[in-house]
Amino acid sequence: MANTTQMLKGLLEGSILDIVSKNETYGYEVCEKLVEFGFEGVSEGSVYPILIRLEKKKLLYSTMKKSPLGPMRKYYYITEEGFKELKDFIVSWKKIKRNIDNVLEG
Repeated sequence: MANTTQMLKGLLEGSILDIVSKNETYGYEVCEKLVEFGFEGVSEGSVYPILIRLEKKKLLYSTMKKSPLGPMRKYYYITEEGFKELKDFIVSWKKIKRNIDNVLEG
């Protein structure tokens, strides 16, 4: 079977955009949410590079804020361009899911 890691990369970007679109959040919290939603194998080592990449693409922006539990935290927010990208991701995902469902059910 094809490497699921490659498939997951694109799906994680869209999933992370969705998580950030709902609330300001920091990297570790994104990891926790992904695990909560069923992405058990996802580690901080794979999430942080995606956050950096999304920020470089101007889909997210960040700001440092005081943490109640220690050092400053980098909080992420979605940009208008990020909302557009998220919308495109959702449309693409629904189409791909429908097509795969058709194959598996057909």
